[in-house]
Amino acid sequence: MTVVLPTPVEIPTRVLIFGMAKPDGTVLAAELYPVAEACGQSAEQVRSCLRRMVAERLLVPDATSAAVPIDPTCRTDSSVGGSRAGGKSAVYRTTPAGDALLGGSLERHQRAFLQDAQGRGWDRRWHLVAFAIPESRRTARDRLRDRLIEFGGAPVSNGLYVSAHPWEKEVRAEVERLTVAEHVTLAAADELDVGGRHSPRELAAALWSVDELAISYRRFVEQFKPVLPILERLRTRHERIADTDFLPGALQMVVAFQTVFQRDPLLPPELLPRPWPGRAAREVLVTSRRLALRLREEHERPALFRNLDDLIQQMP
Repeated sequence: MTVVLPTPVEIPTRVLIFGMAKPDGTVLAAELYPVAEACGQSAEQVRSCLRRMVAERLLVPDATSAAVPIDPTCRTDSSVGGSRAGGKSAVYRTTPAGDALLGGSLERHQRAFLQDAQGRGWDRRWHLVAFAIPESRRTARDRLRDRLIEFGGAPVSNGLYVSAHPWEKEVRAEVERLTVAEHVTLAAADELDVGGRHSPRELAAALWSVDELAISYRRFVEQFKPVLPILERLRTRHERIADTDFLPGALQMVVAFQTVFQRDPLLPPELLPRPWPGRAAREVLVTSRRLALRLREEHERPALFRNLDDLIQQMP
């Protein structure tokens, strides 16, 4: 039974593996391979990705199971269940580094849902970071630039970035970690003029490509909103969904949402067009997750969804 309508969303193998992790961090090959097949992933794709994740110390093989070895030159059988290395008896466990990747976006989701609920979130100040890091520290300079974007900042000019949120604590921590404090200046201003634009909404639209982001969120809503009546009908008939039917579609939805969400600077509602399609996209995601939790046959939730589900259950 297909629960989510077919979509062009490609599920990265790493996301699939993390998505099959249980609350205690274990990944059972006996459960992983059938879902991988339903998602269009070959057994060799999964085995190769498992090797890489072990090599990167994101997973560790259970010593008592026939897990895929770290050595990528090791020969394995091409069948799903017949390999002594990576067969159905293989068991893996996430490491602290793997757990950190699984839960890394929780704080961003919390901010987004809080702003949706409050309808506001701007302190009416522009928070600025300027840096002039020498070429000899190019790696640190590039890393700081990437982190400022990850924090929701936008470039104003070369070496000058702005955020609509108070980000001083996070920026200072990153600056200290990179040991570039002597090259960085932080400031906040009540007014900002960039290229003759000074209206807050005009600035937001120009600096953060708001229109393009809105199109991506609308596409998500159009693609996945039809799933909700399907799940609702299953709920009213008291039906249950097996993981091999549920997880491929659920992973597609989460991957599609995260692809947009990770590009979203989470600007305060005061700076966004109304109605904002990002809020509608989150409503589709939340509603589908709540319905899905009632319909699944399995009681344990994959780790990929656990933090998000915990947050959703705390919401009114």
